[in-house]
Amino acid sequence: MAAAGRRKAPRVKKETVVTRLRSYRDIIAWQRGKQLAKLVYIATRRTPREEMFGLTSQMRRASVSIASNIAEGYGRQSLPDYLKYLRIARGSLAELSTQYEIASELESLPADIVITKLMPEVERVPQALILNLERKLIQ
Repeated sequence: MAAAGRRKAPRVKKETVVTRLRSYRDIIAWQRGKQLAKLVYIATRRTPREEMFGLTSQMRRASVSIASNIAEGYGRQSLPDYLKYLRIARGSLAELSTQYEIASELESLPADIVITKLMPEVERVPQALILNLERKLIQ
């Protein structure tokens, strides 16, 4: 027992952000990434058939990769792994953004206002999460 009748504070298990969530489905970045993937799939239905295995396929894979990497990183239950996969998801978004821009400039895909507005949010949310988790990792 501590001196002069003082009790020690009970040890509290330090929770990480990863353990507070019940599922990767609770992560806003995953929700936005999934939403973007669905929109990309819908938008790419209108691309020319000759692009089906070119730019269209690459855009679809990159868009699905965003939410998939967020889920995989969360599922590994390790903060360093989670950060790694969040960064990979951001890379997939950069890839998708580039491909979307090329497709729009080639006029093989009409500009979609919803996708155009959602992409910056899909980039911002994981970046904020990365910065928050990095601070927790340092503490």
